[in-house]
Amino acid sequence: MTTLFFDIETLPAEQSLHEKLKYLFERKNGKKLKSKKSGDEEAGELSSSKSFDDFISKTSFDGGFGRVLCIAYAIDDKPTEVLCNDGNEKKTLEEFWGIAQNCDLFVGHNIMDFDFRFIYQRSIVLGVKPTLPDLSFARYRSSPIYDTMKEWSKWDTMNKVTLEHIALALGIPTPKDGIDGSQVFSFYKDGKTNDICEYCKRDVDATRAVYKRMVFKK
Repeated sequence: MTTLFFDIETLPAEQSLHEKLKYLFERKNGKKLKSKKSGDEEAGELSSSKSFDDFISKTSFDGGFGRVLCIAYAIDDKPTEVLCNDGNEKKTLEEFWGIAQNCDLFVGHNIMDFDFRFIYQRSIVLGVKPTLPDLSFARYRSSPIYDTMKEWSKWDTMNKVTLEHIALALGIPTPKDGIDGSQVFSFYKDGKTNDICEYCKRDVDATRAVYKRMVFKK
């Protein structure tokens, strides 16, 4: 059985999608943002703008509009690699599916609710046909998807423990050395894509170490 350990890092929606998102934002709030205001009304406009900025930033969790920046992966005990084609997300997804089609077990932290779901959604948006279209996302089982977060909490939906929490509990070094998920977009804007990729690889290394401890495998 071939096991694929993986993790992704994502970015908010591109500027070209902001008009669509503005429409969704206005629909969600039941009112339109005001474009130009002055005097006392200016404060209201500023507040709305900040709310929209927050709405945009959260698209990094939305497979409909967010983007995959990189996918780090490791096959069995082989060295961890990273797929990153900045500006060509479609190629990254195609490369991932090319690797995944030869694997039997998929291991990651919160991959059932986020990473794998996000990859599938982005693949649909970009017209990349998954090589595993019938992969089961059935819950309360550990194969073909082994989600370390779900397995650690035994599917307690109220206990969304972090990878770092489990790693430290098991004596495994934290992968969050100098960066965590909340800082990815800031690093990206500063041109630190390589740092993000290395961080993503550390997450995969930590996930693999956690998995081996959880299944009592040396």
